[in-house]
Amino acid sequence: MYTSRGQLSGSKVFKDPVHRYIYVYDHLVWELINTKEFQRLRRIKQLGTSFLTFHGAEHTRFHHSLGVYEIARQLIDQFHEYPEWDDRNRELLLAAALLHDVGHGPFSHAFEHVFAVRHEVWTERIILGDTEVNKVLSEMGVGFPEEVAAIINKTHPNRLLVNILSSQLDVDRMDYLLRDAHFAGVSYGKFDLERMLRVLRPDEDQVVVKQSGMHTIEDYIMRRYQMYWQVYLHPATRSSDLLLKAVLERAQELYESGYAFEMTPKHFLPIFNHEDMTLEHYLKLDETIVYFYFQEWMDEVDPILADLASRFVNRRLLKYKNFPEANRVRYMDRLRSTMESIGLPTRYYLLEDQLSQLPYDLYKGHGKYEGIYLQMNDGDRREISEVSMLVQSILNSRQSDEKIYYPEDVLLNLKDYASEKTWMLSTLRGE
Repeated sequence: MYTSRGQLSGSKVFKDPVHRYIYVYDHLVWELINTKEFQRLRRIKQLGTSFLTFHGAEHTRFHHSLGVYEIARQLIDQFHEYPEWDDRNRELLLAAALLHDVGHGPFSHAFEHVFAVRHEVWTERIILGDTEVNKVLSEMGVGFPEEVAAIINKTHPNRLLVNILSSQLDVDRMDYLLRDAHFAGVSYGKFDLERMLRVLRPDEDQVVVKQSGMHTIEDYIMRRYQMYWQVYLHPATRSSDLLLKAVLERAQELYESGYAFEMTPKHFLPIFNHEDMTLEHYLKLDETIVYFYFQEWMDEVDPILADLASRFVNRRLLKYKNFPEANRVRYMDRLRSTMESIGLPTRYYLLEDQLSQLPYDLYKGHGKYEGIYLQMNDGDRREISEVSMLVQSILNSRQSDEKIYYPEDVLLNLKDYASEKTWMLSTLRGE
């Protein structure tokens, strides 16, 4: 049975640099914000290692989660006249918007790639487990926590709720584009949110856009494109991500070999031992803990771990180089051989990064293509690339980028191996 917690006697207000003010009217939302699991997000950066590229990008998952909640709240206010928006659906969506990232670990995706940790799994465990978050949600009635988790993991039968939170046009993306652009100090991700919300309408199982709002969506898609290549996939950020992974991988390799650390990395032991980490243990992992160990590892006897940790903490990033595809295999084989011969383990010091990105893509889900749909003036519903030449051109293109990362400072300081050093530097610099 559903039991609404009702409204606060007076609203709570957060001063926000992106939305100006974030308003909390519901007991449910206010109590979720004050749980220890949600407060932990203050210690998890929104953009991982991007602060080493854009010095202002120190904002956290806490900031972003509040922002996603606020946009969801504003969107629901836009939709208040529609029968789909009873109190239960409203509170389900607000809770899901607030909690969608509660399971993120330190440095987010880079950490996940090393240890095969998925934040979506931990988000569900936090919502359904023995937590303060679960206790608050359970007070709404039997099954309420499960429904919130289902919206986040995209299995809820109400596809409209799911798509508002996670789709090609969702409240999550809306906030992180605006927020990340603001804190990175760039203009790429800034679009007209107020105008966008005004042209959105609920229609069956997803949000659609009034035909007159097409150009607003075109602008939004182009902003996504620019943010990915100028901020999220910036080569310096990719270098710091690779360096973070290298530190963690070296620490795990040493642990598995029986290496005696100066200080036992107890927070990492379940991961290093390939054990199923408890929820209590996972919640103790945040970026303050990771930085603590990295600073300890700077003084380790192992020269590789000490160097890698020092590079990350003191921002001595690996340099990068693009190789033409025709030369890649030949150059990489010789570079690996040469670097290994002079004592540089290529697993940590010659790293490849290959990626591609499409800012808008039609993908199959739940029996149909999921995209952004326009509500035409004649009542028809059409996918935006059928109408917009700009979006069509984006669908027909996919940009990729491949880079090699290496420690140029080490090569410059080599006193021996003169011929090998000369060849490597001239090759990597494209001379």
